[in-house]
Parts: sequence; C-alpha cells; structure tokens
Amino acid sequence: MSWQAYIDTSLVGSGDVDKAAIFNVEGTSVWASSPDFKVEPAEVQDVLASYKQTEPKKIFETGFKIAGDKYFTLKADDRSVYGKKGREGMIIVKTKQALLLAHYPETVQPGSASLTVEKLGDYLIGVGY
Repeated sequence: MSWQAYIDTSLVGSGDVDKAAIFNVEGTSVWASSPDFKVEPAEVQDVLASYKQTEPKKIFETGFKIAGDKYFTLKADDRSVYGKKGREGMIIVKTKQALLLAHYPETVQPGSASLTVEKLGDYLIGVGY
C-alpha cells in the first residue's frame, strides 16, 4: 500500500479523521498528506523535541502547533501526543520510522479518533515501520 493510501483509506477513510499527514520519523520529509493539511517543518520539529524530553515534558506547558492551529496538550509520552483545540483534536503517533499526524473534527469522539490512529501505528510497527 502506498503512503497516500494509508491517509486516504486507513485514516481519512475511517471517518474518524478529516485530515492527516505521514512524515519520516526525523520530521524532514512528508511521505503523504491530505491536500488541505499544510504542516510546517518547524511545527513537526517542535513536537519531535517533546519525545526526547523527560518528565515533566515542556509540551504540557506550551501546547503545540500543527498546520497553524494551537493545541492544548492532553497526553505526551514516548509514543503519542494528543492535543485539543475546542472540540477538535490532534493525534500524533510515532513509530519506528514514521510520524502520523491526524486531525479529527468536533463531530468525532476523541477516543474513536485515537483508536484509529493508534491502530495504524501498531500495524506500521508490526511491519517494521
């Protein structure tokens, strides 16, 4: 399956996510993206920096930005970063070689969106990505 197919089928196609992107784990290359999802390289680098921090992670104090929108951090651990902006949210999952960024709209339950993104993360880890 192509990287774009993961966006179109596994993430956006699920109905739990309305836009998404997949970067390499260094955040330097976009492997696939929704057409209307413009993520800045500096935004990805800021999120990646939080994975290297020990507790307490700075991202809990500052929040994070993706595609120009600021999110309040709900969760930040070695695998995932979750954020909220009003009733919308962002789920970010780091695998061995990829970084999944997925936005869910206010009409989707956060738990449903996180399950969809985490499930794709588990699959990619299972196949070596």
